[in-house]
Amino acid sequence: MSQPKARALIFDLLGDYVRYSGGEIRLKALVALGEQLGIPSPTMRVTVGRMRQEKWLDVRREGRESIYSLTLKCLRLLDEGRQRIFRDEPPAWSGEWSMVIYTVPESDRPTREQLRRDLAWLGFGSLAPATWVSPHPLLDRVAEIGAALPNARLELVKMRASDIAADRSIAARCWDLAVLNTEYAAFIRDVRLRLPDYRSGRLDGAESLVARIELLHAYRHFPYRDPGLPADLQPPGWLGEQARVLFNEAHELLTPTAQAHYENIVRATMNEEAGVHGPS
Repeated sequence: MSQPKARALIFDLLGDYVRYSGGEIRLKALVALGEQLGIPSPTMRVTVGRMRQEKWLDVRREGRESIYSLTLKCLRLLDEGRQRIFRDEPPAWSGEWSMVIYTVPESDRPTREQLRRDLAWLGFGSLAPATWVSPHPLLDRVAEIGAALPNARLELVKMRASDIAADRSIAARCWDLAVLNTEYAAFIRDVRLRLPDYRSGRLDGAESLVARIELLHAYRHFPYRDPGLPADLQPPGWLGEQARVLFNEAHELLTPTAQAHYENIVRATMNEEAGVHGPS
């Protein structure tokens, strides 16, 4: 498995399990869980080491074992990501757009690229090269981002289009909704094929854990490309809401067995380190 994919799966593991199970995990447990996800032990160790260097993880020693904990930087990323992934149905729209018009010196390419990444992360779409919009009230968040980028001059505007047809035209220009809808359709087909197994309880602990991580891995890119358009702005046949509901159902079905298996792995590695043998 390539390290980029391993890294993404590790973040999924941290966000879906470790974050809500004390915020720390032994390296042995990470390695054992990674092997079930198809991440070889050497790849896990190298990737976790790099994530520590990048300040996503802290580490402490307990005897011969390394115990990794989530840094504040990592917690913020995971919590914001979870809020996006498990978001509610889009609220009724006020008809108002949040617009950001920015100016960055040509010589400061890093600031320009960082600003674009930050705006995309928040769910803004590019209406023009230096003009981004969102149908959600996010200008306070943009102001916080701008405060950390002194070379970026931001004009923050609330605006309304002439009519709903113009609003829908803006949405179609800012986001590739047709491609996204095609990918939603494929996701829905795949999950529906697997849902009978999830409902039946036929999956054992390891299978449930892997299925839940793979489900999260397959779905989590959608909220970063889908701005959560209110119903008024959604194109005909939009599948985003259907995919969201199906994802939540599948995730909930897999959770009890997957969580129990995760806890068994963590407990087994703790017992191994303490010299306890036999079933836990």
